[in-house]
Amino acid sequence: MRNLIFGINITLDGCCDHTKGYPNEELHEYFTDIMQEADLVVYGRKTYELMVPFWPNVARNKSGGTKAMNDFAQKFDVINKLVFSRSLSSVEDKNTRIASTGLREEILKLKQEEGKKIMTGGVDLPSQLIELGLVDEYVFVIHPLVAGEGRRLPDTGKLQQQLRLSLVESKVFESGHVALRYLKE
Repeated sequence: MRNLIFGINITLDGCCDHTKGYPNEELHEYFTDIMQEADLVVYGRKTYELMVPFWPNVARNKSGGTKAMNDFAQKFDVINKLVFSRSLSSVEDKNTRIASTGLREEILKLKQEEGKKIMTGGVDLPSQLIELGLVDEYVFVIHPLVAGEGRRLPDTGKLQQQLRLSLVESKVFESGHVALRYLKE
C-alpha cells in the first residue's frame, strides 16, 4: 500500500501561510529529496495554482536563481499531479489531471495502486485528508520565525481525535530551520 506524505513549511508559532517563512537552498534540496520518494503530488486548487505555472516555468527557463531551486523545479515539472477542484474544468500542465471522484474514494484507490509514495501540501486539502485519517507521514519544516498571524493546521478544526505520531527523522539546517518527519502510529 502506498503511503501519503504531507509536507509543509511552518513557523515556530504554527503558521503555514506560504507568504511567511523563508525558503532557501537547503530547504529546496530537502524537499527535492523527499519528492524523489513519490511519483504523484495531490493538491487542492489553491495550492495547485500557487505551484503551477510557477515551478514549470522555472524548470523550462532555469530561472530559479539557485541550483537547488532549478533542481526542485525540474523534479516538480515531471512528477504526476492530481488536483481536487470544483471550479477547474481544465489544466495546462501536461502531467496533471483533475480528480473525477470524491476525495476519500480517490485517495484510497490511489493508495492501492502500484507506485511510489503520494505527496500532498497546502492547508485546505491536507486538513481534509488528516481529518479522514488518510495521511501516513508528516514532514514539518519549521522556520526559525514567529509570524504572529496566518493559517494553522488543521484549518477546519474538525479532528475527531488526537493524532499520535512517531518521530522517524530530524534534521537541523545551517540556517536554523528544522525538519521533522513523523509516521502515524
